[in-house]
Amino acid sequence: MIDKIKYQILFWFSFVIVFIFDQWFKYLILNGLRYQSEYLDLTFALNTGVAFSMFSFLEHYLKYIHLIVIIILFIYLFNQKIFLKKHLIAFGMILGAGSSNLFDRFVHGGVVDMFFWHKWFEFAIFNIADVMINLGVFLILIQEIFIKKEGRK
Repeated sequence: MIDKIKYQILFWFSFVIVFIFDQWFKYLILNGLRYQSEYLDLTFALNTGVAFSMFSFLEHYLKYIHLIVIIILFIYLFNQKIFLKKHLIAFGMILGAGSSNLFDRFVHGGVVDMFFWHKWFEFAIFNIADVMINLGVFLILIQEIFIKKEGRK
């Protein structure tokens, strides 16, 4: 019972930290924080699509699709207790970030993006939640690779 509570606290702590940090930084951007450098600019962009503005033609329907995907992911993960338990922090990060972007869709009509990499090549404008989702996936892949290697020894 105590272990279950510890796991839930760890998951929700990582979820809330990512959600709050992403929303706080978006608040700063929405209130005029800007920066320009040779490599990276802090700017404001409202992405009404998903990655690279794909599916922006779905307009306001995209927020409901996003909501359904988040709900399905929550249900799936909480039914996969062993997999979730092995990757609590990573899934907390991924779902916290995804929920933060979902919040943006309902409040702002799209996802608030701010980082624009433009040295050597121009990359899509992205936000902290996007970074946290990629970091969470990376952590899961690394853990799975090392866990499988340890299991073979």
